[in-house]
Order: sequence, then structure tokens, then C-alpha cells
Amino acid sequence: MHLTLGFATLATLVGLALVFDFLNGFHDAANSIATVVSTGVLRPYQAVVWAACFNFLAFAIFKLNVAATIGKGILDPQFVDAHVIFGALLGAIAWNLITWYYGMPSSSSHALIGGMMGAGLAKAGTAPLLAPGILKTVAFIVISPVLGLLLGALTMISVSWIFFRRSPLHVDRWFRRLQLISSALYSIGHGSNDAQKTMGVIWMMLIAGQATTSDHLPLWVVVSCYLAMAIGTLFGGWRIVKTMGQRITKLKPVGGFSAELGGAVTLFLASSLGVPVSTTHTITGAIIGVGSSQRASAVRWGVAGNIVIAWIITIPAAAAIAAVGWWIGNTLDG
Repeated sequence: MHLTLGFATLATLVGLALVFDFLNGFHDAANSIATVVSTGVLRPYQAVVWAACFNFLAFAIFKLNVAATIGKGILDPQFVDAHVIFGALLGAIAWNLITWYYGMPSSSSHALIGGMMGAGLAKAGTAPLLAPGILKTVAFIVISPVLGLLLGALTMISVSWIFFRRSPLHVDRWFRRLQLISSALYSIGHGSNDAQKTMGVIWMMLIAGQATTSDHLPLWVVVSCYLAMAIGTLFGGWRIVKTMGQRITKLKPVGGFSAELGGAVTLFLASSLGVPVSTTHTITGAIIGVGSSQRASAVRWGVAGNIVIAWIITIPAAAAIAAVGWWIGNTLDG
């Protein structure tokens, strides 16, 4: 049943969605800047400005395929109401803040999807869940880090063969420049996938509130979501930068370039296919690929294992919080 949301309710939920989008950029800034900061190519304040600009530039490059998947492919719009949206966003925001506090690079994307699933389950059991979109997203929980790992490793190996006669100093000088390009490409990929997830949530609530149609996403939604993510990136989740940039493996500019390029190609592919992947999973896989292509001992597998554990529990944890959020909203409104 469609519910026509009042203006105040709709405005509040849009504001809450943009808060999530800001926190997504804040939490996942590490994905865009950790490698370029840890290699010393850019200072932290330079890196966040660089990443934020290219996060926003994705607005002019990619179609809204990911937004369509989130808005119409995870939950059946006829079950969506203010309580479902509130619960979903509360679950995603709470899990982002928890993992940021502990410096764990979990997935904002999967926190949002888990939140949507948890709120939908709390409202009407499995009926609101759309299996094709959920299965596609779950499949890429494995595919995106594996693809990032393979592309990062292949890029690193290829570069090593191409420059094997060059001195380390010469290679370092070249790749300090090239890493500016690779980090920009990765930031574009990050913006193209992650900002669209919040657009999808807002699109879903606008459809449910009969404020727009399923084939039209208003321009103000697109611009505000890209802008909120870019501003969040400017503030940077510094607790996670150290984990991503140095605790998994030590990176030099050539390694940072390889990881960012492998991650960027993965994100460009996912965004083109409309798959809402985790940028955190993608860049972590690429960093592990770069480290393991040199030698297995270069990767701190204990740290990587802890990150994987955080990945596994993200969807159920965010879903549980979202279900509680739906219950609170429903109780207070009742």
C-alpha cells in the first residue's frame, strides 16, 4: 500500500538520508585517500580535497544504474513507508559510527542494504525483499574484493616487469605523479557507486510517497547526494586511514598506484552494471593483492582477517539495529 508522506516527514527522512551520505563519505574517505596519504604523495588535507572534488565529478560521468538498484531492486516499494526508511537509515548510520569509532573499515554500502533488509523484515517478514537485487549484491561481496585483488596484483606485477631495469628512485619519482591520476580515478569510482546508494533510498521514499515516478529521479536529489558525500570526504575518517594505508601492508607509490587502479577499474565496472558494491571491500582486496604479489609475508593477514570478520557481520548487525529502529518508529507513531 502506498502512503502519501507529509512534507515534514519527507523532509526529515531526506535530511536523515543526507546525514548517512555525509557519514558514508566521512567513513569511506579512507578508501580514497589512505593509499595516497600513506605513500606520502599528498598530505592529508590535500588528499581529502583531491578526493572530494573527484567524488563529485562522478556526477557528470555515470548513469544512475546503482541508484535504480537500491531504489527499486532491494525492497518492494509498496511495502516502503516512513518507518521502514527510518529504521534502514538508523541501522546504517549506527553501524557506520560504531565501526568508525573502532577504526574498522567496514562497508557503508552493506550497512545500508542490511538496514533496508532489517527494516523490511521487521515490517512484513520476507515479503518486501526482492531476491534478484539482493542476490546480485551479495554475490559482489565476494566478487568485488577478489576482482580488486586480482587487478591490483596484476597491475603490480606488470609494472614490476616494465620497470625492472629502472632504479627504485626513478620508479618512485614517476609513480608519485601517476598516483595522483590513479587516486583521482578511484575517487571517481567511489563517488559513482556510493553517492548513488543514498539517491536510491531517497528515490525509494519519493516513489512510496507518490512524489515522483519509478523512471524519474529529480536532479536536486542527484546533486545533493554527490555534494553530501564530497563534504563528508572532506572531513575524512582518520581512524580508518591508518588501518587501510599501512596496517594491512606497507605501500610505496608504485603499490599505491596499482591498488588504486585495480580498485578503480572494479568500481567503474560495478557502477556501469548497476551493482552496489562495497568500495571498502574493493580497495582492501586491491591492497592485499599488491602486497601478496610481492611476497605473502608482506600482508598482515591477522589484520586482514579482522577486517573480513567486520564484513561478515555488517549486514546482520545493521539489519538488527534497523529492525529495532523500525519498532521504535512504529511504536512512537502508534
